[in-house]
Amino acid sequence: MDSVELLKFMLPDFLVDNFEIVSALNSEEHLHLYFEEKSKSPKEFDSLELVSKGFLDEITIQDFPLRGKFVYLHIKRRRWTNKTNGEIVIVPIAIGRQLVAKGTRMTQEFAAFLKETSR
Repeated sequence: MDSVELLKFMLPDFLVDNFEIVSALNSEEHLHLYFEEKSKSPKEFDSLELVSKGFLDEITIQDFPLRGKFVYLHIKRRRWTNKTNGEIVIVPIAIGRQLVAKGTRMTQEFAAFLKETSR
C-alpha cells in the first residue's frame, strides 16, 4: 500500500486524487490541512483545453476527528480558462457527488455520522 492509498482511508478520495497537500498545522486540539488543486485539470475535462489562471478564495470544511483532534480542510480551487473560447471554467469541488453536506461546513460523511449518532 502506498501513501496515496493510505491517505484515502483518512480523507475523501476526490481530495486525494485532485489536490495536493501544501501545508499542515498541528496543535494540541486541531489539525489544519491545506490543499491546492493540482495544476492538471481532472480527467473529466480532458476534452477541453484549459489553462490555470490563479485560485478562487479558500474554503474551510470540517472532517472526521483524527486521534482526538478536530480536523479542518482548507481547500483552494483553481480558476481555469478555456483556451478555445476564453470562458472561465470552475471544476466542481466533487465531480458527480457532494463533498460538503448541504447547509453545513462539514464533509458529507462526517455530517451523516453526526446525524446518526444524535439519534
